[in-house]
Amino acid sequence: MKAAFITGHGGNEVVQVREHRLPERTPGEVRVRVQAATLNQVDLYMRASGAGITHHLLQILGLDAAGVVDACDDADPLLRPGQEVVIHPGVACGRCEFCQRGDSALCTRIQFLGEHRDGTFAQWIQVPAAQVFPKPGHLTFAEAAALGVNHLTAWRMLFTKARLKPWETVLVFGIGGGVSLAALQLAKAIGARVLVTSRDDAKLERARALGADHGINGKTRDVAKEVMALTGGRGVDVVFENTGAATWSSAMKSLVRGGRLVTCGATTGDQPGADLRRLFVRQLQIFGSSLGSYGEFHDLLGFVQRTGLRPVIDSQFALDDVHAALDRLASGAQFGKVALRIDGHEEHRA
Repeated sequence: MKAAFITGHGGNEVVQVREHRLPERTPGEVRVRVQAATLNQVDLYMRASGAGITHHLLQILGLDAAGVVDACDDADPLLRPGQEVVIHPGVACGRCEFCQRGDSALCTRIQFLGEHRDGTFAQWIQVPAAQVFPKPGHLTFAEAAALGVNHLTAWRMLFTKARLKPWETVLVFGIGGGVSLAALQLAKAIGARVLVTSRDDAKLERARALGADHGINGKTRDVAKEVMALTGGRGVDVVFENTGAATWSSAMKSLVRGGRLVTCGATTGDQPGADLRRLFVRQLQIFGSSLGSYGEFHDLLGFVQRTGLRPVIDSQFALDDVHAALDRLASGAQFGKVALRIDGHEEHRA
């Protein structure tokens, strides 16, 4: 089979598309013929260094994917050959105290595809059956693949951690990136009011077209002051934050008393000022979050099926053009997910 590997660390020169052996399926596993995968920031990180992530070289990139079941156990109650499916990115141990509680996202021995083990930028992948879920029927393979990281991360952040309610207001930083767009879509789908930020007016306009109630240009406006003006001096109930140091102060200042801040990233730095006085005087709550459990993925997929939600796809590239896809992600110009067509043709689905 053909797959995209990192052969070392650096730039695109260490990413190669080459032939690889077809994985052998063992009992309890599912072999999936991958139709589409999407790119995530961690793909750039693994290409650059992968520092702190135990991995081997050569390694296949890619966290998320959607495709068709090629082979599975005959007795599997949910899956059958030929079925369209989507893959959860994490291989949980199933035995630690957190897995036993049903929260695989906290598994102490979890291995992520494309990080700790071979990933999804390949024509076939083999994973434990617990990671494979029926694909929502209205989605293209690229749209379905996008759910596995960004929408799952946003789902856990908004609904498990921050417990966003339909009558509340949420501030989403960095609209245009996949997880922030997922947060906008999910929050609007339950009826919440959504304010978004970007340093790009064109992205703010596109976000408004997707349902954002207000857009704030963080380059030309003071975000916290704009938030207070838009909320009558009250502040927002929830801040959805994934950039870190550059936006942390504005995020804290934008919250109502007793408000909740949930974060999943630190792309601009991981050591912001804690603002402890504001934290305890205004009785704020801060939640860290990362990806989501198998149960949360099940709930997300059901929600997507019922609501007809469709992830935003920025662009699609053939597997052989993985360098161009990585460049698109690295540019920061994307609005939505950058996808790889593993099967070699662009998909269209009504």
